[in-house]
Amino acid sequence: MSTISIRGISLYTEVIGKGYPLVLMHGGPGLDYQTLLPLHPLKDQFTLVFYDHRCNGRSVGAEVTTMTMENLTADADALRQALGFEKWAVLGHSFGGNVALEYALRYPQSLSHLVLMDTGGDQWWVNHNAPNLLAKRGYSDNTVEAARRFFNGHVAPREFLSTNMKFNDAYSYRKELLSTIKAVLSGHTPKFRPEALIFGYGKVLQGWSVMDRLGEILVPTLVMAGRFDFLFPTEHQVQLAAGIPNARLEIIELAGHNPQMENPAPVQRLIREFLQAEVLDPA
Repeated sequence: MSTISIRGISLYTEVIGKGYPLVLMHGGPGLDYQTLLPLHPLKDQFTLVFYDHRCNGRSVGAEVTTMTMENLTADADALRQALGFEKWAVLGHSFGGNVALEYALRYPQSLSHLVLMDTGGDQWWVNHNAPNLLAKRGYSDNTVEAARRFFNGHVAPREFLSTNMKFNDAYSYRKELLSTIKAVLSGHTPKFRPEALIFGYGKVLQGWSVMDRLGEILVPTLVMAGRFDFLFPTEHQVQLAAGIPNARLEIIELAGHNPQMENPAPVQRLIREFLQAEVLDPA
């Protein structure tokens, strides 16, 4: 890992592998690149660019109030230029998928292909539908209210982990996400940034939607998600893929919000097939 200075900040970055460049935009807000470590095996065919968004993980040099879509996407494009790539494929997971969608709309000349994993084009699904879905799945009123506060940024930094733990098992199909994460991140120490989560959910994503602009995304797009994702459920994945002219939809079985951790084999296979067909062997 190293830091790359762009636009007055330092982005924590790892570039590995060989082949066509694929940048990986991690979820959160408030997490880091390590949530996408299960995609490491793709390095045998692609140059993988992992990085932490500004104000997330180990990237430093910016106040949390600068964590806007304008800056997040401009950072990504400045990183592309700093690494010397004319274009790259873009993969975004969860919050990173929101950023990836904005990037595709703001910098259409900079990406060749788009992979959206367990993400959405309308934050309503997280802010409002997710707590309601937890209630339908039998979670207590107290847990549902905790999720509602969490996903709307209404928590204090000291409550970040304790609040999330109340519904942490909902992220996973097997209800074992915490142990899965520990296994995946063995030897790694995640860097949580509660202030980024609070500002992200409370300000950046409040009322956010690009559903009315999806038709502007003209690059080949792969939309995939775990069957049991409570944040961006299957019905939204169908809407998301239907709105993008060149989108392909794939639902990952036996997985929730993090299929790259729970069921990595089909996720890796689908990404390989998509990029091999579209990037390595274009028609």
